[in-house]
Amino acid sequence: MHSLRKSGSRRHTASARRYRIGFWLFGLCWWLIAPARLWPESPPAALLADGYNEMYNLNFSAAHDDFRQWQHAHPQDPLAPASDAAAYLFSELDRLHLLESELFSDDSAFEHRPKPVPDERTKAAFETALDQAERLSSAALKRSPRDNDALFAEVLANGLRGNYQALIEKRDLAALRYMKRSRSVAEELLAADPAYYDAYLAMGAENYLLGLHSAPVRWLLRMGGAETDTARGLTELRMVAEKGRYLGPYARLLLVVAALREKDPDHAATLLEGLAREFPHNPLYRKELARINSN
Repeated sequence: MHSLRKSGSRRHTASARRYRIGFWLFGLCWWLIAPARLWPESPPAALLADGYNEMYNLNFSAAHDDFRQWQHAHPQDPLAPASDAAAYLFSELDRLHLLESELFSDDSAFEHRPKPVPDERTKAAFETALDQAERLSSAALKRSPRDNDALFAEVLANGLRGNYQALIEKRDLAALRYMKRSRSVAEELLAADPAYYDAYLAMGAENYLLGLHSAPVRWLLRMGGAETDTARGLTELRMVAEKGRYLGPYARLLLVVAALREKDPDHAATLLEGLAREFPHNPLYRKELARINSN
Protein backbone atom coordinates (compact mmCIF):
# COMPACT_ATOMS: atom_id res chain seq x y z
CA MET A 1 0.00 0.00 0.00
CA HIS A 2 2.84 2.33 0.87
CA SER A 3 4.55 1.64 -2.45
CA LEU A 4 1.28 2.35 -4.28
CA ARG A 5 0.96 5.73 -2.60
CA LYS A 6 4.58 6.46 -3.39
CA SER A 7 4.10 5.53 -7.04
CA GLY A 8 0.99 7.69 -7.23
CA SER A 9 2.93 10.58 -5.73
CA ARG A 10 5.64 10.20 -8.37
CA ARG A 11 3.05 10.24 -11.13
CA HIS A 12 1.40 13.30 -9.62
CA THR A 13 4.78 15.07 -9.44
CA ALA A 14 5.46 14.23 -13.08
CA SER A 15 2.05 15.53 -14.06
CA ALA A 16 2.68 18.76 -12.18
CA ARG A 17 5.94 19.22 -14.09
CA ARG A 18 4.24 18.75 -17.44
CA TYR A 19 1.34 20.95 -16.40
CA ARG A 20 3.77 23.84 -16.42
CA ILE A 21 3.59 23.69 -20.20
CA GLY A 22 0.15 25.19 -19.93
CA PHE A 23 1.01 28.06 -17.68
CA TRP A 24 3.15 29.90 -20.22
CA LEU A 25 0.24 30.45 -22.44
CA PHE A 26 -2.46 31.53 -20.13
CA GLY A 27 -0.37 33.85 -18.12
CA LEU A 28 0.05 36.45 -20.59
CA CYS A 29 -2.71 38.14 -21.45
CA TRP A 30 0.34 38.27 -22.85
CA TRP A 31 -0.43 36.42 -25.68
CA LEU A 32 -3.59 38.19 -25.99
CA ILE A 33 -5.63 40.55 -27.99
CA ALA A 34 -7.77 39.79 -30.98
CA PRO A 35 -8.20 42.56 -33.59
CA ALA A 36 -10.61 45.32 -32.65
CA ARG A 37 -12.68 44.58 -35.76
CA LEU A 38 -14.33 41.70 -33.88
CA TRP A 39 -15.73 43.97 -31.21
CA PRO A 40 -17.06 47.49 -31.93
CA GLU A 41 -15.50 49.84 -29.44
CA SER A 42 -15.67 53.50 -28.59
CA PRO A 43 -12.41 55.40 -29.20
CA PRO A 44 -11.34 55.42 -25.50
CA ALA A 45 -11.79 51.64 -25.20
CA ALA A 46 -9.50 51.20 -28.18
CA LEU A 47 -6.63 52.08 -25.82
CA LEU A 48 -6.83 48.58 -24.36
CA ALA A 49 -6.71 47.04 -27.83
CA ASP A 50 -3.82 49.32 -28.77
CA GLY A 51 -1.96 48.34 -25.61
CA TYR A 52 -2.23 44.63 -26.34
CA ASN A 53 -1.17 45.15 -29.93
CA GLU A 54 1.88 47.07 -28.75
CA MET A 55 2.64 44.30 -26.29
CA TYR A 56 2.45 41.61 -28.97
CA ASN A 57 4.74 43.74 -31.08
CA LEU A 58 7.16 43.80 -28.11
CA ASN A 59 6.80 47.55 -27.65
CA PHE A 60 6.30 47.31 -23.92
CA SER A 61 6.73 50.98 -23.00
CA ALA A 62 3.96 51.95 -25.44
CA ALA A 63 1.77 49.15 -24.07
CA HIS A 64 2.20 50.44 -20.52
CA ASP A 65 1.37 53.98 -21.69
CA ASP A 66 -1.88 52.83 -23.31
CA PHE A 67 -2.98 50.77 -20.32
CA ARG A 68 -2.25 53.62 -17.91
CA GLN A 69 -4.11 56.14 -20.04
CA TRP A 70 -7.10 53.83 -19.92
CA GLN A 71 -6.72 53.51 -16.16
CA HIS A 72 -6.54 57.29 -15.77
CA ALA A 73 -9.80 57.63 -17.67
CA HIS A 74 -11.44 54.65 -15.88
CA PRO A 75 -9.87 54.46 -12.40
CA GLN A 76 -12.29 51.78 -11.16
CA ASP A 77 -11.71 49.36 -14.06
CA PRO A 78 -9.60 46.36 -12.89
CA LEU A 79 -8.76 45.36 -16.48
CA ALA A 80 -6.35 48.30 -16.76
CA PRO A 81 -3.88 47.19 -14.04
CA ALA A 82 -4.42 43.51 -14.95
CA SER A 83 -3.39 44.33 -18.51
CA ASP A 84 -0.45 46.34 -17.25
CA ALA A 85 0.65 43.28 -15.25
CA ALA A 86 0.36 41.19 -18.41
CA ALA A 87 2.77 43.54 -20.18
CA TYR A 88 5.26 43.21 -17.32
CA LEU A 89 5.11 39.43 -17.45
CA PHE A 90 5.31 39.30 -21.23
CA SER A 91 8.38 41.54 -21.20
CA GLU A 92 10.03 39.31 -18.61
CA LEU A 93 9.28 36.15 -20.59
CA ASP A 94 10.68 37.81 -23.68
CA ARG A 95 13.84 38.89 -21.83
CA LEU A 96 14.36 35.36 -20.52
CA HIS A 97 13.68 33.74 -23.92
CA LEU A 98 10.80 31.72 -22.50
CA LEU A 99 8.39 32.23 -25.39
CA GLU A 100 9.88 29.87 -27.96
CA SER A 101 7.43 27.13 -28.96
CA GLU A 102 10.20 24.53 -29.17
CA LEU A 103 10.63 24.76 -25.41
CA PHE A 104 6.97 23.91 -24.84
CA SER A 105 6.60 21.22 -27.48
CA ASP A 106 9.53 19.28 -26.00
CA ASP A 107 8.76 18.06 -22.47
CA SER A 108 12.37 17.15 -21.75
CA ALA A 109 13.68 20.57 -22.76
CA PHE A 110 11.09 22.27 -20.59
CA GLU A 111 11.70 20.06 -17.57
CA HIS A 112 15.48 20.47 -17.65
CA ARG A 113 15.65 24.18 -18.40
CA PRO A 114 17.65 26.19 -15.83
CA LYS A 115 15.74 28.25 -13.30
CA PRO A 116 15.51 31.83 -14.60
CA VAL A 117 16.89 34.80 -12.71
CA PRO A 118 14.02 37.31 -12.42
CA ASP A 119 14.39 41.06 -12.67
CA GLU A 120 13.38 42.24 -9.22
CA ARG A 121 12.11 45.65 -10.34
CA THR A 122 9.88 44.06 -12.97
CA LYS A 123 8.64 41.54 -10.41
CA ALA A 124 7.75 44.31 -7.96
CA ALA A 125 5.88 46.28 -10.63
CA PHE A 126 4.09 43.11 -11.73
CA GLU A 127 2.94 42.32 -8.19
CA THR A 128 1.83 45.91 -7.58
CA ALA A 129 -0.29 45.92 -10.72
CA LEU A 130 -1.87 42.56 -9.83
CA ASP A 131 -2.63 43.68 -6.27
CA GLN A 132 -4.36 46.77 -7.65
CA ALA A 133 -6.33 44.72 -10.18
CA GLU A 134 -7.53 42.35 -7.46
CA ARG A 135 -8.57 45.22 -5.17
CA LEU A 136 -10.51 46.92 -7.94
CA SER A 137 -12.10 43.66 -9.05
CA SER A 138 -13.22 42.85 -5.52
CA ALA A 139 -14.70 46.32 -5.10
CA ALA A 140 -16.48 46.13 -8.46
CA LEU A 141 -17.99 42.75 -7.64
CA LYS A 142 -19.26 44.05 -4.30
CA ARG A 143 -21.03 46.83 -6.15
CA SER A 144 -22.30 44.51 -8.87
CA PRO A 145 -21.78 40.73 -8.54
CA ARG A 146 -22.55 40.35 -12.25
CA ASP A 147 -19.76 42.64 -13.45
CA ASN A 148 -18.32 40.36 -16.12
CA ASP A 149 -15.27 42.51 -16.80
CA ALA A 150 -14.37 42.36 -13.11
CA LEU A 151 -14.73 38.58 -13.19
CA PHE A 152 -12.49 38.41 -16.23
CA ALA A 153 -9.91 40.57 -14.46
CA GLU A 154 -9.86 37.87 -11.74
CA VAL A 155 -9.45 35.15 -14.37
CA LEU A 156 -6.55 37.06 -15.86
CA ALA A 157 -4.88 37.96 -12.56
CA ASN A 158 -4.88 34.36 -11.34
CA GLY A 159 -3.59 33.15 -14.69
CA LEU A 160 -0.77 35.68 -14.64
CA ARG A 161 0.25 34.72 -11.11
CA GLY A 162 0.19 31.05 -12.10
CA ASN A 163 2.39 31.72 -15.11
CA TYR A 164 4.93 33.63 -13.06
CA GLN A 165 5.08 30.90 -10.43
CA ALA A 166 5.46 28.14 -13.01
CA LEU A 167 7.73 29.71 -15.60
CA ILE A 168 9.97 31.97 -13.52
CA GLU A 169 9.76 30.76 -9.93
CA LYS A 170 9.35 27.08 -10.95
CA ARG A 171 6.87 26.55 -8.10
CA ASP A 172 4.48 24.07 -9.66
CA LEU A 173 2.04 23.48 -6.81
CA ALA A 174 1.54 27.19 -6.19
CA ALA A 175 1.04 27.70 -9.92
CA LEU A 176 -1.50 24.88 -10.05
CA ARG A 177 -3.59 26.51 -7.33
CA TYR A 178 -3.72 29.80 -9.23
CA MET A 179 -4.62 28.07 -12.46
CA LYS A 180 -7.46 26.13 -10.85
CA ARG A 181 -8.78 29.37 -9.39
CA SER A 182 -8.56 31.02 -12.81
CA ARG A 183 -10.55 28.23 -14.42
CA SER A 184 -13.14 28.24 -11.64
CA VAL A 185 -13.82 31.96 -12.05
CA ALA A 186 -13.89 31.52 -15.83
CA GLU A 187 -16.65 28.93 -15.43
CA GLU A 188 -18.62 31.37 -13.28
CA LEU A 189 -18.19 34.10 -15.87
CA LEU A 190 -19.20 31.87 -18.79
CA ALA A 191 -22.30 30.66 -16.94
CA ALA A 192 -23.42 34.30 -16.87
CA ASP A 193 -22.17 35.22 -20.36
CA PRO A 194 -21.28 32.34 -22.73
CA ALA A 195 -20.15 34.90 -25.33
CA TYR A 196 -17.27 36.18 -23.18
CA TYR A 197 -14.95 34.09 -25.35
CA ASP A 198 -11.63 35.03 -23.75
CA ALA A 199 -12.63 33.17 -20.60
CA TYR A 200 -12.62 29.87 -22.49
CA LEU A 201 -8.83 30.05 -22.61
CA ALA A 202 -8.52 29.15 -18.92
CA MET A 203 -10.53 26.00 -19.50
CA GLY A 204 -9.10 25.16 -22.92
CA ALA A 205 -5.48 25.28 -21.85
CA GLU A 206 -6.13 23.12 -18.80
CA ASN A 207 -8.22 20.55 -20.65
CA TYR A 208 -5.84 20.18 -23.57
CA LEU A 209 -2.55 20.08 -21.71
CA LEU A 210 -3.64 17.85 -18.85
CA GLY A 211 -5.51 15.62 -21.26
CA LEU A 212 -2.18 14.64 -22.84
CA HIS A 213 -1.38 12.44 -19.87
CA SER A 214 -1.99 8.73 -19.46
CA ALA A 215 -5.33 7.51 -18.10
CA PRO A 216 -4.03 6.87 -14.54
CA VAL A 217 -2.48 10.34 -14.35
CA ARG A 218 -5.64 11.95 -15.71
CA TRP A 219 -7.59 10.16 -13.00
CA LEU A 220 -5.28 11.55 -10.32
CA LEU A 221 -5.57 15.04 -11.75
CA ARG A 222 -9.37 14.86 -11.87
CA MET A 223 -9.36 13.70 -8.24
CA GLY A 224 -7.54 16.95 -7.48
CA GLY A 225 -10.20 18.98 -9.28
CA ALA A 226 -8.49 19.42 -12.66
CA GLU A 227 -10.07 19.15 -16.12
CA THR A 228 -8.43 16.74 -18.60
CA ASP A 229 -10.57 16.53 -21.79
CA THR A 230 -8.13 17.09 -24.67
CA ALA A 231 -10.74 17.30 -27.44
CA ARG A 232 -12.81 19.78 -25.46
CA GLY A 233 -9.70 21.79 -24.74
CA LEU A 234 -8.82 22.16 -28.41
CA THR A 235 -12.40 23.20 -29.20
CA GLU A 236 -12.24 25.88 -26.50
CA LEU A 237 -8.87 27.14 -27.71
CA ARG A 238 -10.12 27.41 -31.29
CA MET A 239 -13.12 29.38 -30.03
CA VAL A 240 -10.83 31.89 -28.33
CA ALA A 241 -8.55 32.05 -31.37
CA GLU A 242 -11.49 32.93 -33.62
CA LYS A 243 -13.62 35.12 -31.35
CA GLY A 244 -11.55 36.26 -28.38
CA ARG A 245 -11.43 39.95 -27.65
CA TYR A 246 -8.22 39.92 -25.63
CA LEU A 247 -6.68 36.45 -25.87
CA GLY A 248 -7.08 35.56 -29.52
CA PRO A 249 -3.40 35.70 -30.53
CA TYR A 250 -2.38 33.87 -27.38
CA ALA A 251 -4.81 31.07 -28.17
CA ARG A 252 -3.40 30.87 -31.68
CA LEU A 253 0.10 30.55 -30.27
CA LEU A 254 -1.05 27.73 -28.04
CA LEU A 255 -2.59 26.05 -31.06
CA VAL A 256 0.83 26.31 -32.71
CA VAL A 257 2.26 24.28 -29.84
CA ALA A 258 -0.60 21.79 -30.11
CA ALA A 259 0.02 21.39 -33.85
CA LEU A 260 3.73 20.80 -33.29
CA ARG A 261 3.00 18.20 -30.63
CA GLU A 262 0.62 16.49 -33.07
CA LYS A 263 3.32 16.50 -35.79
CA ASP A 264 1.35 18.91 -37.99
CA PRO A 265 3.92 21.55 -39.01
CA ASP A 266 1.80 22.80 -41.91
CA HIS A 267 -0.99 23.95 -39.61
CA ALA A 268 1.54 25.43 -37.17
CA ALA A 269 3.14 27.35 -40.04
CA THR A 270 -0.22 28.70 -41.21
CA LEU A 271 -0.99 30.03 -37.73
CA LEU A 272 2.47 31.59 -37.41
CA GLU A 273 2.20 33.26 -40.81
CA GLY A 274 -0.98 34.97 -39.64
CA LEU A 275 0.61 36.09 -36.37
CA ALA A 276 3.67 37.41 -38.21
CA ARG A 277 1.47 39.50 -40.52
CA GLU A 278 -0.61 40.85 -37.64
CA PHE A 279 2.40 41.67 -35.43
CA PRO A 280 5.21 42.55 -37.86
CA HIS A 281 7.53 44.00 -35.21
CA ASN A 282 7.66 40.76 -33.20
CA PRO A 283 10.48 38.57 -34.58
CA LEU A 284 9.42 35.54 -32.53
CA TYR A 285 6.79 34.42 -35.02
CA ARG A 286 9.15 34.68 -38.00
CA LYS A 287 11.84 32.87 -36.05
CA GLU A 288 9.48 30.01 -35.19
CA LEU A 289 8.26 29.88 -38.77
CA ALA A 290 11.82 29.66 -40.08
CA ARG A 291 12.59 26.86 -37.64
CA ILE A 292 9.57 24.86 -38.85
CA ASN A 293 10.43 25.43 -42.50
CA SER A 294 14.01 24.34 -41.97
CA ASN A 295 13.01 20.90 -40.63
